[in-house]
Amino acid sequence: MKVIDTYSARETFELGRQIGQQAKAGEVYTLIGDLGVGKTVLTQGVAAGLGIEEPVNSPTFTIVQIYEEGRLPFYHFDVYRIGDVEEMEEIGYEDCFYGEGVCLIEWAELIREILPPEYRQITIEKDLEKGFDYRRITIEDRQAG
Repeated sequence: MKVIDTYSARETFELGRQIGQQAKAGEVYTLIGDLGVGKTVLTQGVAAGLGIEEPVNSPTFTIVQIYEEGRLPFYHFDVYRIGDVEEMEEIGYEDCFYGEGVCLIEWAELIREILPPEYRQITIEKDLEKGFDYRRITIEDRQAG
């Protein structure tokens, strides 16, 4: 487990970039954190680290955005509005989770039962006592189940 403190959106973005630069084909990242905590900023950094130059925003209404111009395909899921796991099956999540790209899943706790056997969980937390832009980011390898 690794804990990183960031003190600005720029630092959070740069951490995401490092994750993207080190990401390997087939990796799945889950992103846990409250609304407004910086999940999209971190995700934009991951995309930049993968060499994706187009704008990256949360796919709140489409569930998944696919970016293919980077060094690896990038599958960005936001399952906040998902009704049930069957919706994930309809969009073919298995092709993304078990494919040659990198998956990042916001609100992954809502689909825990279909996560792959191994994934990397990124948790972002605020602590207003340490400043408005402070974030504690915990990265840990997880086993499903």
